[in-house]
Parts: sequence; C-alpha cells; structure tokens
Amino acid sequence: MGNILTIAKRELKAYFGTPIAYVFLAIFVALTGVFTFFIGDFLGRGVADLQPFFQYHPWLYLMLVPAISMRLWAEERKSGTIELLMTLPVTTTEVVIGKWLAGWVFLGLALVLTFPIWITVNVLGDPDNGVIAASYVGSFMVAGAFLAIGACMSALTRNQVIAFVLAAVVCFLFVMGGSGMVLDAAAGVLPDVVVQAIGNMSAMVHFDNIARGTLDVSDLTYFVSLTVFWLFANVLTIELKKAD
Repeated sequence: MGNILTIAKRELKAYFGTPIAYVFLAIFVALTGVFTFFIGDFLGRGVADLQPFFQYHPWLYLMLVPAISMRLWAEERKSGTIELLMTLPVTTTEVVIGKWLAGWVFLGLALVLTFPIWITVNVLGDPDNGVIAASYVGSFMVAGAFLAIGACMSALTRNQVIAFVLAAVVCFLFVMGGSGMVLDAAAGVLPDVVVQAIGNMSAMVHFDNIARGTLDVSDLTYFVSLTVFWLFANVLTIELKKAD
C-alpha cells in the first residue's frame, strides 16, 4: 500500500507541475455550469434538483477523462522513463493502481469544485440532498471506470493522441450501449437475452439508476467490476510490453 501511495503522490505532483491540471479543472467546472444553467435550463425548470447537472456528466467524462488518462503510460513510453520506473522495487500492479488512483483523486477534486452548484440549489429551494449525494457517488464511480479504460488504452501506445482516441471510442461504446437507438437496432437481429445483456453493459444505465437516488449493490458492483477489469487489462498490457 505504501508503494501505491508513493506512486500516486508522484503522479499528482506531475499533474500540477503543468498548466494542464488547472486548465482541465477550469474547463470541467465551466462546462458543468453551462450544461446545468443554460442547456439544462436549471432556473427555467422551477424544480429544486440537480438532474440537469448530473445527466451530462458521462458525456463530459467521455472527452475529458481520456485527456487526463492519455499521458499516464504513453508519456512514460515516449520519454523512456517507463524502463526506469519498472526497475524500482515495486510491482506492475502497484504502479498501475498508483497511477490510476492519482487520476481518480484528481477527478474527485474536479467534482468537489462543483459543490457551489449544490449549495446554490439548496439556497433556491428544498432539494432531496440524499439523491444529490448518491448522484455524486455515481459520477465519481463513472469517472473511475472511464479512467481505468483510458489508462489501459494509454498503455497500448506511446502516442498520446492515439491513446486519447482509443479511450474516447471505448468509453463511448459503454455510454451508448444502453441507448434506445442501439437497443432497438440490436432487437431486430439479436435474441432478447443478448439485447438485455448489451443494455446491462451500459455505464449510462447504471449511472441513471444511481442518479435517481438508489445506491443499488448491482450498480455499484458494475462500476467496481468494470474498473477492476480494465486495471487488470492495464497490468497485463504492461507485462506483455515488458516481454517484447
């Protein structure tokens, strides 16, 4: 655990060692405000909730999380520091988890910076804060899962642009999997059980369940399993690259 925390601290310092971190935080907070108050018509709805705020989070993560994850391994490969990193007395699993944990903490900080919106809705009305708290948990889980996907994609290449595109595409598939358009198309050619399985694989479906205020074990298990799977794939990718 000590090695994981050391690596996580190293990565966090690297984030804030460049303007990228501050630009990301500013863009994330600005976009959540735009989607909430303008596109989501928060004031015009006349309802004291943050549904317009959370419904766009997976779509924001679709583009912003790959921008954060693309450098995790691609930069190490490009600069040649991955060889030095792998010679340290740490396991590949510890490095993978440490890098992912740093990114997840950073994304958690981005969410914390949106708390003024939560305060605003409480000033303007009487919202169900339990639902809002559950939605924050769900958003944080989505961010962690997408970050694990992005980290794995970053491990596949030394080109950050390619890592970004790969991560965005894979995350997009997990977002769109439960959409009516995809399920209707699949229903025309696939058995019902397969269509249901495709729907259950959608991150959007499970996030929507949590955003309704229900922290169901199945939804939380989905995000934990998705994150663990892609972290394992990340470890396997690094190990295979070492063997080349």
